[in-house]
Amino acid sequence: MAWLLGALWRLVRIVDFLIFTLVAWLLSWLAGRNGSTWFRPLFRAWCRSFVAALGVDLRLHQRYPGWLPPQFVLVSNHPSALEDVGVPALFDVDSLAKGQVVDWWWVGRLACAAGTLFVDRDDADSRQRAVEDMVARLDSGRSIAVYPEGGCKGRRVQPRFHLGAFEASMRTGVPILPVLLHYEAQADFEWQGQPLLLKIWQIASSRNRTAHIHVFAPMQPGDYKDARQFRDAVHARYMEWQARFLDQADNGV
Repeated sequence: MAWLLGALWRLVRIVDFLIFTLVAWLLSWLAGRNGSTWFRPLFRAWCRSFVAALGVDLRLHQRYPGWLPPQFVLVSNHPSALEDVGVPALFDVDSLAKGQVVDWWWVGRLACAAGTLFVDRDDADSRQRAVEDMVARLDSGRSIAVYPEGGCKGRRVQPRFHLGAFEASMRTGVPILPVLLHYEAQADFEWQGQPLLLKIWQIASSRNRTAHIHVFAPMQPGDYKDARQFRDAVHARYMEWQARFLDQADNGV
């Protein structure tokens, strides 16, 4: 009986998400492709609906005392496709995404209407424009989210981070907010180049859909001489956190 009730509740959440998606997609035409302030809360609610339809349990862990800063540059590892909806579901941020997202079915239109920033990772000029876009967005008072590994690179933190987020932080004085994502079923969530719909199905059908979001103390750009030193200091912290949370999980600790 409990299994049947659980299945029915899951079905309700899926239907709710599909209806919500249609409504949000229609409203996105009013918001336009350059984003609109009123659409952002709707987009965040849509992200939460998506997470619920997948059956993912997002668990937020604050690893420092005090409050979030009023504005921040959220940086995070990027092992899966889920972060693209999981992060804005929890944080009021404008994300930096790869340029191809613009052409992704209904997702692209929703992302544009929500004020998402885009970059062509293989184009140096586009990367520099993205830095300017991030600075402008921060100067407007918004917080942003960036994945400094440069895309989905697997369950392990990459050997180096890209500079863009740290340049934007240094130029605006907005602190970096480090976030580490840890999925208990790392193999199910890790994106290894599968088609997006297949990856979504693998996440939704995983036996363990628990996701841990560890939020660490903000790091101030004024404590570092330049963006490179800042980047390296943040990356060193991630290597420590990886050993603590990801490696121990793989070893069953």
